[in-house]
Amino acid sequence: MAILKFRAYYEEDDAVYRDVVIKHSQTFHDLHNAILKAYEFDNKHQGTFYRSNDNWQRGREITLEKYADKDYRAEPLLMADTTIGSEIRDTNQKFIYVYDFVKNWTFHVELINVTKEESSKINYPATSRVEGIGPQQYGTRSLLGKKFVDIEEKYDLPQKTEGFSEEGGQAESESESEIDNSGEESIDEGFDE
Repeated sequence: MAILKFRAYYEEDDAVYRDVVIKHSQTFHDLHNAILKAYEFDNKHQGTFYRSNDNWQRGREITLEKYADKDYRAEPLLMADTTIGSEIRDTNQKFIYVYDFVKNWTFHVELINVTKEESSKINYPATSRVEGIGPQQYGTRSLLGKKFVDIEEKYDLPQKTEGFSEEGGQAESESESEIDNSGEESIDEGFDE
């Protein structure tokens, strides 16, 4: 049985990608779920794959379901009924994967390896490599996660600590005290021009 390794690049940043290994007999629905899991997305939204060429042009559509509000050039294939092996045309086959048609998350999915060695330790499909910090499906993601917020709150300074001013304000300094009552700067008498 052939094991296929796909690299799913986040379209906005090709340094962010996830490698997914999957059996050639599994479906695009399995690949859809594997990519979502690898990027920590939920599976509550619409999604579709497009067969693609080397220039990332969209070809035949392999969709989660046939959407009534979408115009199709050709009748789409359904993810649940389409095996991955049936859509592999060459050794570096490419697909475009679009998830959540409102947010329009787009991933470039490329076949990077084919092997016959199935591992008994792996439950296919599986994520075999994670590179870069992926996009956050809802909101923003901190590099340190929730722990950072706790640290930040613990070390926040109390209001008006000596030597610190309000945010955006300026602490009183010697240069401010050198301005006389008329608003003009006082000139040091020992200053040479």
